[in-house]
Amino acid sequence: MGDGNGDPPAEGPSSSSGDAAAAGILRAFVGAVPTPTLVCDPETLAIRAANAPAVDLLGHDRGTLTLMGFPDLGETEVTVSGRSVDAVAAAAVDPPASDGSDDRVERFEWDLRLGDPGLRVDAALHAATIAGDEWLVVGLSDATDRVAAESELDGERRLVDALAETVPLALFRCTEEGTLSRWNDRLAADSGYDPESLSGRALTSLFDEETRGRVSESLSRVYRAGETVSCEVRLLTRSGERVPYRLSVGPVTDGDRVVGAVGVGEDLTEASLREERLAVLTRVLRHNFRNDLNVVTGFTGQAIEAVDDPELTGQLERVVDTAERLLRLGETSRKVERLLSQRPSPRPVALAPAVDAALESLPPEIRERAAVDVDVPEGVVVSAVAFLPEAITELVDNAVRHNDAADPRVRISAAELPSESWVSLVVADDGPGIPPAERAVLTGEETPLNHASGLGLWYVNWIVTAGGGSLDIVESKAGGSRIELSLRVADEPRAGDTDVFAPDAFEDGP
Repeated sequence: MGDGNGDPPAEGPSSSSGDAAAAGILRAFVGAVPTPTLVCDPETLAIRAANAPAVDLLGHDRGTLTLMGFPDLGETEVTVSGRSVDAVAAAAVDPPASDGSDDRVERFEWDLRLGDPGLRVDAALHAATIAGDEWLVVGLSDATDRVAAESELDGERRLVDALAETVPLALFRCTEEGTLSRWNDRLAADSGYDPESLSGRALTSLFDEETRGRVSESLSRVYRAGETVSCEVRLLTRSGERVPYRLSVGPVTDGDRVVGAVGVGEDLTEASLREERLAVLTRVLRHNFRNDLNVVTGFTGQAIEAVDDPELTGQLERVVDTAERLLRLGETSRKVERLLSQRPSPRPVALAPAVDAALESLPPEIRERAAVDVDVPEGVVVSAVAFLPEAITELVDNAVRHNDAADPRVRISAAELPSESWVSLVVADDGPGIPPAERAVLTGEETPLNHASGLGLWYVNWIVTAGGGSLDIVESKAGGSRIELSLRVADEPRAGDTDVFAPDAFEDGP
């Protein structure tokens, strides 16, 4: 018996010298081929020769292989496409007359081993004349890794496609030239174009003339600098409708090279209508609210002067206090509306001037009533939105207004935290403290039955978080409240970047 990787057993005494010579020629033929190769009898498909790469690939020694038929190599005699191996081999040996070729190559994929680990091969069969006889030559290559990679990629592609169709946004991909190569159904629905019309269309052509330049500029920034860019534009539908749209585009890279762009589009029609209607409603309510409350306070003040009944006077004064509180609530709502509509971005803000501006904007009666101590080092620059002084004003105003002491005291202090990337700004007072319902604003525990009475803390919290900071409330050592604003230290500011915006710069109409 031959060795594991050697030639098949020697022929018996009945073997002719011609057969031995033919076998040697076959072995020499396949041995010269660098890729896995078999030679089979074209009639019986019995394997007559196999080279070393075929032995390694198939996991059988030459002796075993030459005792097998070609169809016996697999766990099934059916190819991946569903044809039988016998039929494929027959087509290679005897090609159809209409083929017009004497040398037909049949290619197919075949699972030789199922399960894990499996083995799939790419096979190529063709008839050849070797040493004067006809043989079936079989070339093999391992396709297992390729098939596994294709299967994984196909699974990922199906997942991406499922996500793309599930997300209620328009998703798309552009080529290096800025033309659409892939998109989901939402983009087609938003634009009104069918898939054939979208394929190869320039992304910029989907937007109207006035905003098309923003799309072009955004794409340029994506391709040149690899940035992710967002802009608000108007989608021009196939029917000519102009739709308010938010577009975000980012790069697709291959190494250091940008080879395309991906993007997300969002129809802002409903949001724009909602914002417009809310703004109109707010302006009308605020105007009437303020005017009517001024009438209430005016006539109530006259009534107070006209009556001598102390009990009635006290009740009328409560009416005035309530009306003034509602007026302040309306004013705060105006500020909140302005903050939300402007969507300010963080910028470097010098902290000491911001505190000075906050104190200067306090109502005169508040400034005169309380003693405010300030300990804020010069040169401290934080990252915050321009409304930071208003947040400080709100905190000081509340600290004084809700303090029943004869001489309220408020202390404003700031210090850089040990991390050197954060600054702590503290507003502490000696008043009664902030009720639990007001603190619930920050903890998310506010409910319809137990809610904060005003917008002040909401407003402060929104200003601070818009700049990337946070707000915390604890008890003050003086017995009142201690509100700490944690603000990020700003990056190196450019000259003039630390100027504080004056609140008057943002005043709106009635």
